[in-house]
Amino acid sequence: MFVIYDKEQQKYPIKVWLENIDQIEESCYKQAINLSNLPFLHKWVALMPDTHAGYGMPIGGVIATEGVVIPNAVGVDIGCGMAYVETNIHKSEFTGKVLNNLIGQIMRNIPTGFDHHKKKQACQVLDKFSAEMVTDGSKYPKQLVDEIERGYYQVGTLGGGNHFIEH
Repeated sequence: MFVIYDKEQQKYPIKVWLENIDQIEESCYKQAINLSNLPFLHKWVALMPDTHAGYGMPIGGVIATEGVVIPNAVGVDIGCGMAYVETNIHKSEFTGKVLNNLIGQIMRNIPTGFDHHKKKQACQVLDKFSAEMVTDGSKYPKQLVDEIERGYYQVGTLGGGNHFIEH
């Protein structure tokens, strides 16, 4: 992680979870600079490892604001989660056969891109919502019911584009 902060060009710093500035697209960088000058920004702009230009707000960009909500800052990947998980396994243990085995398990068990599971996956959130739709289905459009059903096959998938697993 490094910080970009030029007091003459920015009101707030930009924290970047990459190795160096050369890994940021020019258009993404300009968007981050613009965000760093918003008067209602809270503390800083954050750029995650998958950052790239979006529509005014970088994809993989995160901001907190004071007193305002910016729907585009939530982005088109709403519901797409990124998690950092710390384990008790040191990175030096992820070599050769162990790493290849792990990658093989991920590739076999986690559908990517537009692929999905062949069987329904357990999901308490979808179960709860489905039960609510049965109880009061009149307030939900049929398209939503269909999407909930598809959701059971998409739980635990990786997606495509800027979605990734890394160690």
